[in-house]
Formats: sequence, C-alpha cells, structure tokens
Amino acid sequence: MLELLTEHQLAALIGLFGGILLGLAARLGRFCTLGAIEDVLYGGSSLRLRMWGVAIGVSVISTFSLAAAGLVEMKASLYLSTRWMPMASILGGLMFGYGMALSGNCGYGAIARLGGGDLRSFVIVLVMGISTYVVLAGPLAPLRHWLFPQEDVTTELPPGLAQMVAAGTGVPPTAIGLGAGAVILLASLWGGGIRRDPRALMWAAIVGFAITSGWLGSSFLATTGFDALPVVSHSFSAPLGESILWWMTGSLRPVSFAVGSVGGVWCGAFLGSLIKGHFRWEACEDPRELRRQIIGAAIMGAGAVIAMGCTVGQGLSAFSLLSLSAPVTTAAIFVGAALGLRQLIVGFRPAA
Repeated sequence: MLELLTEHQLAALIGLFGGILLGLAARLGRFCTLGAIEDVLYGGSSLRLRMWGVAIGVSVISTFSLAAAGLVEMKASLYLSTRWMPMASILGGLMFGYGMALSGNCGYGAIARLGGGDLRSFVIVLVMGISTYVVLAGPLAPLRHWLFPQEDVTTELPPGLAQMVAAGTGVPPTAIGLGAGAVILLASLWGGGIRRDPRALMWAAIVGFAITSGWLGSSFLATTGFDALPVVSHSFSAPLGESILWWMTGSLRPVSFAVGSVGGVWCGAFLGSLIKGHFRWEACEDPRELRRQIIGAAIMGAGAVIAMGCTVGQGLSAFSLLSLSAPVTTAAIFVGAALGLRQLIVGFRPAA
C-alpha cells in the first residue's frame, strides 16, 4: 500500500483518520467549544468544558509519551518552532472568540454542522476559509506580517512550557509534560459529574487521541519520507482555505494533511448525523442572521491567522505540546466569546 500512495496522500489519510474521529465526537459526543462556553456561562453546566479539559489532558500525556519514545518530533511543529508573540495570541484570540460567538460556530463546529446538512455552516466555512488566506497570504498579509511577524525560533529553547521549566529546574521535559497532563486531566475529572458520564469521557479521550494521531503520523512521514512534509496536527482555520484551494486546483497542488483533516471532520459528522437520525437540510431564513454569521466568520478567520490557530489548533493541538501560546490564546478566545454572547443576548433580536 505504501508503494501505491505518495507521501502527500498518506498525510491526507492520516488527517482523514483523525478528522473522522473529531467529526464523530462533534455529532455523537456533542464536543463543541462554543457550546461548552455557553453551558458554563448560561446553562449552569461545566460538563462539556470538562470534556475539553479531559481531551487536553489525554493529548498532552499521549503526545509527550510518544515524544519520549522518539515517535513525535515536537520541536518541528509550528507552535514550538515559531517565536511566540503574546499580543498576537491575545488580540487574535479575542477576535476569534468574538467572531465565533457572532457566527455561532468555530471552524471545526461549522464543518461538523455542515455534515449534518446545515447550509448556514457552509457559508461560514467558505467565508472563514477565504478570510484566513486574505490575511495569511492575500492583500492583508503585508500588514499582518508588519504587525505580527511570524519568525522562526533562533535559540535552542523553544516556546514550550515543559522545555522552559526543564531549563530552569533540570527536570526532564517529558516528566514535566506528563505531570502537567495528569494535573489537567485530574482537574477536569474533579467534580462536574463527568466521572458519572462514561460516554462524555469516551468521546473526550477520542478527541485527545485524534490530536495525537496527527502528531504521530506526520512525524513518521517527516522523519522517514523524502518530501519534507511538515509536522502538524489538526486545526481548522488556514486548513479551510487550503482545502478550498485544493478543491479548485487539485491537479496543480498535492493533497495535504489539512485537506484530509477537513474532509474527515465532514465525513465523521455526516456519519454521526445519520447514526443519530439528525441529518436534515437547513438554511438561513433571516438575512440579519446571515449577515451576522458572515461578519463573524470573517473576523474568526483573521483572528485565527494572527493567533496562529483556532479553538482546535491552539486549544488542543498547541496545548498537547504545552506551547506557551496555547493557554493564553485559549483564555482570550473564551473572553472574546463571552463578550460576543453577551452582546447577542442583550442586543440581538431575530427578524419579525
């Protein structure tokens, strides 16, 4: 099989595998960032937020374990090989969270809802994908680079919590990573009723392993292949734009992990919606709602590029490496989403 497929195709299959797990988790396990924030702020439930914490804990423990075995090249990832800019994480995170609240979904959630037949999410996916590339490589790229230049790390010490603590204490980074992952996992399991919900625990763990599968598979290709493929895991900001470009110009560019990941989430969500019997076509009947979703998706795309990731890219993939950017960006996304939700609850009214 390996002789029949190119390395790019293998990368896409690795992304497809993890993406399907993430899509199933969204539809069958109700794994959703904005939903978790809404539940905590207005629903009186921390279950889905604790699911997110369990997913982070599992991904940290499994990723650092594989890195200790030499199977994951953590330092080759974008999050540990690029200089961290705190203001970019804060501003980009706030923008992303606010846009997520306006649109009603993050990129990952929009793909998952599209898999269930929600055509409103199709608009969000398109607008967000275009917005990311406008800021990443389009007309606004020079301004973004001038304000927040993404430069390679020039020192031996990457912007990772485990590596920095290890440099100051002498404790091995693996031990720090495993300890931090255990603390996150135990804190998420403490209270909130999640220990009495094996289904929630299962899907949270599956999400964590899906993130690690990306690091494991892409590290294998990067170290054994010849095409110099990047070490990546799942994210749903720039990969949306990359997927749109591939579907339009696939004969001119190779398929990638990002394309497989986005397609996998859609496939997993589609299967999940069929299993639950929830698939149905939905469209937007209120032009003001559509306008709000388009504006929110555009803000999300720009914010994700500035912050170098979205709720999954920073909130899970970067967190699994204990990147310094992950907790700061995730906290900023939470605050931005809280502001956006507050605005909608106080000021937004549907059309009569």
